[in-house]
Amino acid sequence: MTTDTNANQTSPVSELHGTFPTYPDIPSDRPWLASYERYGIADHIEKPADDTSLLEVFERNFSRYASRDAYICMGASITYRELDNYSRQIAAYLQSLGLSVGDKVAVMMPNVLQYPVVALGVLRAGMILVNVNPLYTSRELEHQIHDSGAKAIFIVENFAKTFQDVQDKGDVEHVIISSMGDMLGMVRGFVVDFVVRHVKKMVPSFSLPNSVSFKHVLDAVSAHQYKRPELDLSHVALLQYTGGTTGVAKGAMLTHGNLIANMLQINAVMDAAFGDMASGEVILTALPLYHVFSFMVCGMYAMYEGCTGLLIPNPRDLDGLIKEMGKYKPAFIPSVNTLFNGLVNHEKFKDLDFSNLKASIGGGMSVLPSVAKAWHDATGLPIVEGYGLSETSPVVSFNPMNISEFTAKIGVPAPDTDVILIDDDGNVMPIAERGEICVKGPQVMVGYQNRPEETKDTFTDDGYFKTGDIGIMDEKGFIKIVDRKKDMILVSGFNVYPNEIEEAMAQHPDVLEVGAIGIPSEERGEEPKIFVVKKKGSNVTEKELLKFGRKQLTGYKRPRHVQFVDELPKSNVGKILRKELRKMEGLD
Repeated sequence: MTTDTNANQTSPVSELHGTFPTYPDIPSDRPWLASYERYGIADHIEKPADDTSLLEVFERNFSRYASRDAYICMGASITYRELDNYSRQIAAYLQSLGLSVGDKVAVMMPNVLQYPVVALGVLRAGMILVNVNPLYTSRELEHQIHDSGAKAIFIVENFAKTFQDVQDKGDVEHVIISSMGDMLGMVRGFVVDFVVRHVKKMVPSFSLPNSVSFKHVLDAVSAHQYKRPELDLSHVALLQYTGGTTGVAKGAMLTHGNLIANMLQINAVMDAAFGDMASGEVILTALPLYHVFSFMVCGMYAMYEGCTGLLIPNPRDLDGLIKEMGKYKPAFIPSVNTLFNGLVNHEKFKDLDFSNLKASIGGGMSVLPSVAKAWHDATGLPIVEGYGLSETSPVVSFNPMNISEFTAKIGVPAPDTDVILIDDDGNVMPIAERGEICVKGPQVMVGYQNRPEETKDTFTDDGYFKTGDIGIMDEKGFIKIVDRKKDMILVSGFNVYPNEIEEAMAQHPDVLEVGAIGIPSEERGEEPKIFVVKKKGSNVTEKELLKFGRKQLTGYKRPRHVQFVDELPKSNVGKILRKELRKMEGLD
């Protein structure tokens, strides 16, 4: 059963059900179809039966990969068999509380072994997982609790004080507190004990008298008490909140069908390059699993393929991260520009052995060409960029995994995904012309939680999701992001895209990071200003950078102002927050 695409995307949905995913008919003249043929990528994925859910997907793999390590963290590991058992215990516990299929359960955890156990437990109970950034303030957390309607929350004790400080806890009745070391006991040793004790000292004091411990949950029920719910593709599985960089964070409702489709789409591009070689490999999981890019690529897809996720609780500790990379030699490194940049500029990175590396996957934000070049020089392989959003589960497009050079493009649309670029009047733009990227496919959300009008406004009349990103498409179907519509700088009537300025200025040898915004100008309307983080030991001056800009960019695009900063404001996955840069200028 399928439905009309427009109805699928804009019709109201209940708290429990969305609609069955729609697989659009892709016109035969789409330019990327020839690129599929060139790189051996399937143009369609196998459509699962309507009565399928994520439960069938993972139950099959729990059996198939039972003895394999599913996740490793701080020297501890759990196998797929253990992941199966623990997640059934979590599901059984939630059911024992009287919670029902479709109830929301928030999970506020960094990358620790408990996260995949709890996330899968929520899904296996037929409930809706609400991913929460552990670094949220109490104000941000309160908004998400209320908007989601979560009835339970799993939270690592390091962030329990944040929840305590939430004034109105909404519908949350059940609070489960976990310690960072809760699942490390199976490999107790001096190093692990030391780390756990050290982390324990960093936990702010809190008081949540009605909460229970994570260990209590595992002791309270048996996996045999789990009652498997009847689910299908239309059931909502995940409430994934947007980053909130453009206003109040909105919850994208993603169904079991959306997530399964995206797993299969990712699998199509991976299979074209690696076949079965991806199965069983280690995938670096430094990006937080509560973020949609990592959730799908390092979580859902990696488990689908039987990979081992190397969990990194604190990716800002580059010394520790590099040590783990040296120990486990990951075959796949999904990351973002800021982490790629931090690693490749670290003195110990060059000593790593990259002989097992199969692919470095860039997402979440644009990868700068200068960073990509340094990474390729160091590892021998290019960064392969993809593109997605919370609303699209997230993958919309990808570069083939076996490209030989960084393309500075986000690749071609995923199988069974149609992409058009439109102007402000809704006209479809021709090849090589700028337009807003709009997407139709089985991975596209059914809507925003509690926001039917915003859901309707974010789709075109014929059912394409409007991403808000400006791009161009070439004759082979490869797309290049120009920028977000909201970030465009208007200089003397000309559109200037911050990404272009940042890419150009990042090529200066003394520039570590750079962010660009527009500031008011009586003469030109707006003028570009850059915020620059210098490389260690650099004495580069504003004058030198302005001179460099004149060599790199045409007149109206050149930075007119430079401000040196110690660091740039970033989102939880390292995306530069231009909104915060504008606030620094008193503009927002």
